Amino acid sequence: MKYALDKRYIFRFKAQNVAHDAQTFLLYSLMGVATTVIFWGFEYAFEFWFQTKAWRYLGGVIGLGIGYLVKYRLDKKFVFKQQN
Repeated sequence: MKYALDKRYIFRFKAQNVAHDAQTFLLYSLMGVATTVIFWGFEYAFEFWFQTKAWRYLGGVIGLGIGYLVKYRLDKKFVFKQQN
């Protein structure tokens, strides 16, 4: 669902055909996996460093924010790049 919404409303992207749309979705998914690692990294690093659930959650919030920013930029540059 998020892919369809991002594709249509955020990036205003139109795939050339079904194969191109599938390739775009695969790349979009891979970018999501990469940014999930950022989120988990912050979450677990904060828990490791500070040894409390509260700090873990703060790390999760920070990681989520950074992950979304990175995801947007990666999607804009590599996934939904403008066609000429």
